[in-house]
Amino acid sequence: MKYKVKAPRVIFLVFAVILLVLIAYVCFIPIWHVTMSSISNATYLNIHRGLVLEPLHNIDVTAYKMILKYGTIWRGYANTILYIVLSCVLTGLSTIIAGYVFSRKKMRYRNFFMMFISFTMLFNGGMIPTFMVLKKLGLVDTVGVMCIPGMLSVFNILLMRTAMEGIADALEDAARIDGAGEFRIMFQIVLPLCKATFAVIMLFTVVAKWNDYFSALLYLTKRTDLYPLQMILRQILFDSSSSITSSADVASATVYEKSVQYATIVVSTLPILVVYPFVQKYFVTGMTLGAVKA
Repeated sequence: MKYKVKAPRVIFLVFAVILLVLIAYVCFIPIWHVTMSSISNATYLNIHRGLVLEPLHNIDVTAYKMILKYGTIWRGYANTILYIVLSCVLTGLSTIIAGYVFSRKKMRYRNFFMMFISFTMLFNGGMIPTFMVLKKLGLVDTVGVMCIPGMLSVFNILLMRTAMEGIADALEDAARIDGAGEFRIMFQIVLPLCKATFAVIMLFTVVAKWNDYFSALLYLTKRTDLYPLQMILRQILFDSSSSITSSADVASATVYEKSVQYATIVVSTLPILVVYPFVQKYFVTGMTLGAVKA
């Protein structure tokens, strides 16, 4: 028996495909434009107007050579990787523990505490009070200021709690009968069943820390050696006399300023584009488990 596709559904599918193609085009074209611009001839790039869909005149990788010689870029890479690792560890542990605690139905005043912390999703102290608190705690101009604030997100707790609530109580009861304690149940029984949600939370954390420059702008005023990669990128994009080009051993270094800016964007974006496909398969599953109670 053949399934007959009705006309309204065909129209909907055609419209959906066209819309998704347009969205993909809008998302892909900027990446392609920046990549092609970074390897274009610098002289032709400076006088070109509009999108660059192929290398102009010939392929020129001088901008990348300048970046490879620029030590600040690599220091920014190292700082960003350090912040990501520390943030993933702190966020992962705190979110697992908080999610597990709030998923226990026998916990006293569970709903009250959940409403109490959920209130912070709508209101917070503000930028200046936050800065004053962090300064009093001695975190300003330290590595900790890039990792500790915001390590525990209410949104992440809600995702993890809802995913853990969907696990059958019989599994935990069986583990307790075998003599397992709360930590063993949490890490060896409950967490493996919530790995998709946990992977999504880690993805959110990595992307947030990789793109974070505002925290460094506010809290690392005296420690430029602790700047993350995105802060270095910001300096290069906003500084027309970038030290990359001014210190380069090129006859007309200023010609490559625009190329260097494009190349820096590629260098700072490429790692996250490479990592994302490996965790993308967990994204839909993790968000569904963390949003809909089983």
